[in-house]
Amino acid sequence: MFLNEAGDLLEVGWDGPEREKLWRYNQHYFDDLNARDFEVRGDWHRQLLQDWIKNNPPAQGTGWEPYPVSLRVVNWVKWALAGNELPSECLHCLAVQARWLMRRLEIHLLGNHLFANAKALVFAGLYFDGAEAEHWLRMGLRILEREVAEQVLPDGGHFERSTMYHALALEDMLDLCNIAACYPAAFSDRSHSPLKAWRHRVPDMWRWLLAMSHPDGGIGFFNDAALGIAPSLHELDAYAVRLGFAPLAPPEFGLLRLPDSGYFRLAAGPAVALLDVAPVGPDYLPGHAHADTLSFELSLFEQPLLVNSGTSCYGMSSERLRQRGTAAHNTVVVDGQDSTEVWGGFRVARRARPKGLSFESNELGQLDVRCGHNGYCRLPGSPMHVRHWRLDDHGLVVEDKVAGRFGVAEARYHFHPQVRLIAQPDKTCGEMSLPDGQFIRWGVEAGEAHIESSTYHPRFGVSIPNVCLVVRLQAGHSRLRLSWA
Repeated sequence: MFLNEAGDLLEVGWDGPEREKLWRYNQHYFDDLNARDFEVRGDWHRQLLQDWIKNNPPAQGTGWEPYPVSLRVVNWVKWALAGNELPSECLHCLAVQARWLMRRLEIHLLGNHLFANAKALVFAGLYFDGAEAEHWLRMGLRILEREVAEQVLPDGGHFERSTMYHALALEDMLDLCNIAACYPAAFSDRSHSPLKAWRHRVPDMWRWLLAMSHPDGGIGFFNDAALGIAPSLHELDAYAVRLGFAPLAPPEFGLLRLPDSGYFRLAAGPAVALLDVAPVGPDYLPGHAHADTLSFELSLFEQPLLVNSGTSCYGMSSERLRQRGTAAHNTVVVDGQDSTEVWGGFRVARRARPKGLSFESNELGQLDVRCGHNGYCRLPGSPMHVRHWRLDDHGLVVEDKVAGRFGVAEARYHFHPQVRLIAQPDKTCGEMSLPDGQFIRWGVEAGEAHIESSTYHPRFGVSIPNVCLVVRLQAGHSRLRLSWA
């Protein structure tokens, strides 16, 4: 089972066209070698390793693309270091894979792909002995020295601004700290210690993930993000502590700004809001970006209330495009267009850039953030969207204004599937109930509201019906108030 889609190896083989490429990539990662309770599957794992070698000769098929090679090399080395003996043919094949990867680094893709390539070279270079292994290690370390500085922003966030890929990057850093500690002699004569540099960055990355997670431990869905791909916050917490990092305290109440990545966490009373005032990502690497500028998520009484729609698929489908689009997020759509032009599976054209950010917290406990973006300025009439959030112990107000000429602008609010939305006949106000029984009042104080059916995608391959409150701006203005005390 990969991406919530089953498939029998006898049925689809190692590279069967019956499954999409991402599914086949997962086949070749060998993540199960190091999954929970992997020890009880040792015999099956050895058979699987040998079957892979038999049916995936060098340079043939999906499994020999650099990215799956990188993840597989790491998983095979981890499995061996956990006390499992690699069969001789697997040991030979592992060296061939590292040699193959060394000549096919994904310089053209950069980002998490190149990071994964370098990590694999470090793992293989430490695991094997000899001049060639030392060459792999030196190349991996040289790439990582540059890429860690580039990809981990000063506030700890990953530069692609995806919470899911950030969690994967944190796992990568912890893995590097782990294996470096296993081979201290390999670093003793180097001019500077990579281990020290890696351990220095981990707390900031960990703190960022805590800030961008909800009270239930789930990550906020910003850009490409879904549950079940990266380790959970709880799993990463435990891993970091096992490696000797001091446990981190939960984020404090109030306003927390992540200035370099472009996010805010607002916490007041029973509410936690995660706000996106970020650029879509590096200009040269926006492949995992969504058109979600000025979107936000809200948890209340430790339960998710407002959610971005998530990610259930990659590839080139219309559904992939829809999930990346502005309408699938808690922000404003102008004239049916996306705030950032997303196209293809992993492409971006003209993109929204945040403008006019201001924020404050006052003595009354009110947390205010105001920001605009220029993503719609490409349209006739150059409309400009500005959003204002105000959160306190008793409620949240979200106010949107769109200046310039335009036809229709709508603020969209997607509710978690377990939230029941109740509207009065005039659709201007009502209540919503959370799974634990709490009731929240909602009211549209400016704008014209209606309720639509939508879908929520918390995991790859999963689509769950939910509802979306749509507020049409009137005279360029809308305001939604949520009250819980």
